[in-house]
Formats: sequence, structure tokens, C-alpha cells
Amino acid sequence: MNQRGQFAGFWKRFAAHFIDQVLLSLIILFVAGVLGLAAGATVGTPEWGLYGMPSGFITSWIYYAVFESSVKQATPGKLALSLKVIDLDHNRISFGRATGRYFGKILSAILLLIGYLMQPFTAKKQTMHDLMAGTLIVDETRYSDS
Repeated sequence: MNQRGQFAGFWKRFAAHFIDQVLLSLIILFVAGVLGLAAGATVGTPEWGLYGMPSGFITSWIYYAVFESSVKQATPGKLALSLKVIDLDHNRISFGRATGRYFGKILSAILLLIGYLMQPFTAKKQTMHDLMAGTLIVDETRYSDS
């Protein structure tokens, strides 16, 4: 493997995450709206809000786990910035590992974002959830598997 800066940097990962959050917000709004309407809730009522959190949590998990374990190995935000998720052996990750990585993100966030902020200081530019799941984020513009 080419060792010249193949791991994705903090700001590129941040930008990919931002893109994903915008897309995911729209998807969650749609899913929560459909579920709320199907249940007969009126827009703007507390009942309507009950569909936002569970549908947001489940939709986020599915979004990240499906995209990161797919053939593309990336969410739309990562794809836009030429990033992909691999395991420590440089292979595609499974849905189970992507799920573990997603739940690790929650821990990374709960700990005052320290799990995210440690990324620039690790040898392979891994966040806490990358370390927990045994994953790497590589920059395809600088990555060579040969």
C-alpha cells in the first residue's frame, strides 16, 4: 500500500459528514412525516414529534450501515469527496461492522466529541469509532492498494 497520506484528513471527513447530515435530515424529515401522517398525527403537535426521534435514529443507522458496507464503501457524502471505508486488511466492511461503527459514533459524540477530535492525532487518522470497529477512512485521490 502506498503510505503517502492515504488516510482521510479531519476537514475532508468533516465536509463529508456535513453533506451526509444535510441529506439525512431530508430523508428523516420525509420518513417521520410519512409515519406521522400514517398514524394520523397533525403537523406541529407533540404526537407528530414522537415519530421524529425513533425514525431519525433508525434511518441514520440504516443510512450509514447500508452505504458503508455497500460495494461503493461510502455514504453519498464520502463518495462526493472520494473517501471510502475499509477494514484494517483493506477490505470492504460488513453490515455488522458498519453497524458497530455507527453505534461507536454515538459514544464518540457522547464523550464531548473527543472520539471525533482525536482523529488528527492517531497514526492512521482514526476516530474512536474507527478504532472500536477496526476501520479506516481512506482518501481515494491519494490511496493505492498496490
